[in-house]
Amino acid sequence: KVLGVDRDATAGEIKTAYRKLARKYHPDVNKDVDSEEKFKEIGEAYEVLKDTEKRAAYDQLGREWKQGQEFRPPPGWDNGFEFSQGPEDTAAFSDFFESIFGRGHGGSKSRQSGYQRRGQDHHAHILIDIEDAYNGAKRDITLHAPQLDEDGRVTTRERNLRVTIPRGIQEGQHIRLAGQGMPGSDRAKSGDLYLQIGFNPHKLYKVDGRDVYLELPVAPWEAALGTRLTLPTPAGAVNLNIPEASQSGRKMRLKGRGIPASTPGDMFVTLRIVLPQVKTDADREIYRQMKSKLDFNPRAGLGI
Repeated sequence: KVLGVDRDATAGEIKTAYRKLARKYHPDVNKDVDSEEKFKEIGEAYEVLKDTEKRAAYDQLGREWKQGQEFRPPPGWDNGFEFSQGPEDTAAFSDFFESIFGRGHGGSKSRQSGYQRRGQDHHAHILIDIEDAYNGAKRDITLHAPQLDEDGRVTTRERNLRVTIPRGIQEGQHIRLAGQGMPGSDRAKSGDLYLQIGFNPHKLYKVDGRDVYLELPVAPWEAALGTRLTLPTPAGAVNLNIPEASQSGRKMRLKGRGIPASTPGDMFVTLRIVLPQVKTDADREIYRQMKSKLDFNPRAGLGI
């Protein structure tokens, strides 16, 4: 919209539109009060759209953003996208574009020796299951690398890889695949591919570093009287003793049951008391008996 081109514009059409608008709004030529801001906006748009990878990322995300809204890229938006550089290799962006590209893609510059140039390293973000970090696994992944077709339009090239997930890997760590980056010039070595690891959302577990968290539903009588329960972990079921008079929100630690490592993480279980539903008159009678026979006021601490 800023450059006045269609979403499927070619690289040549984008360049032509930018040059025309840059001449029109250059502060040395245009003395309007808002010309400098307009010139900056045009340059920012061109900086993104002239770059194949940034344009692919913007096409993925930009359509969801509306003027005036704070933009937060959804988690995992770049899963499976293969990039050759991060924003540290390019000019500064506005808050919007920085929020898309972040500061964590970790661009790598090719190393050079004489006339031979080592291939550029590539980077991609992939999601694995938490169980893979506990047990290790081999997984087939598909990566999408943005590129320009012969008409100058952005397309993606797919490639499939079989990846070994090492036991004990954490979110944010990388798997290096030697020689899977860009080919080198004049028989120089190819670059490497770095896969940054994230975890798929899980219906039971949350992860922080090596520690894993689980919310455990318990019945009122289990919390009040104490019991021994079987609960799931990513490595399999374990038993847990629930102490008598446990309250909802109580946190219990299972030492060493987090993500494996030389010093493994822990698993933290938070109790959540769940009340039985009242479906019949008999159910209601049980609650009435509890009301009459138990000396209990949950709001006693409020002083009212």
